[in-house]
Amino acid sequence: MTRLISTGRRVLSYPEHGATLRRPLPDGYRHLHHRTRVGHGREVFETAGEAVLSFRTHRAAGASVRADGPAVPGARVEIGLGLGPLRISVPCEVVATTDAPGLTGFTYGTLTGHPASGEESFLVELAADGTVWFEVTAFSRPAAWYTRLAGPLLPVLQRAFVRSLGRHLRTLAATA
Repeated sequence: MTRLISTGRRVLSYPEHGATLRRPLPDGYRHLHHRTRVGHGREVFETAGEAVLSFRTHRAAGASVRADGPAVPGARVEIGLGLGPLRISVPCEVVATTDAPGLTGFTYGTLTGHPASGEESFLVELAADGTVWFEVTAFSRPAAWYTRLAGPLLPVLQRAFVRSLGRHLRTLAATA
């Protein structure tokens, strides 16, 4: 079951809330879709799901995370990315969680002040054959002068970070 929320107290910087959970993704944004094999079996699925929902996967990939708690609708999250003076903090809010047999994860959207505008979903799936997959779907566009200036470099960096999330989740889930 997927739950979507209305965020009256915070301002999301894009109108298509929850769109990463539907197809097609909205026009006018760069789209990203990446799928990584994490492992096999229910225990790996449960460990991976917990790591995603607790933001442990983000931390393992080198991001700093400040959050109100685990990923639940309405939770505010600030992700720190980059190094030294190039480190930026990006404010997001969890707009949906997914908790269904064989599928778990969350979706967060950008808040005003984020250098991009858009949404990202992080889902862990237990396929019928027992394979555990980690899937990231996103749509975004620059929202600050420096992200517009960075142009084609941003999708490259975003894809590299998403791949890093998958590698780190595979390692975290291997402890199951």
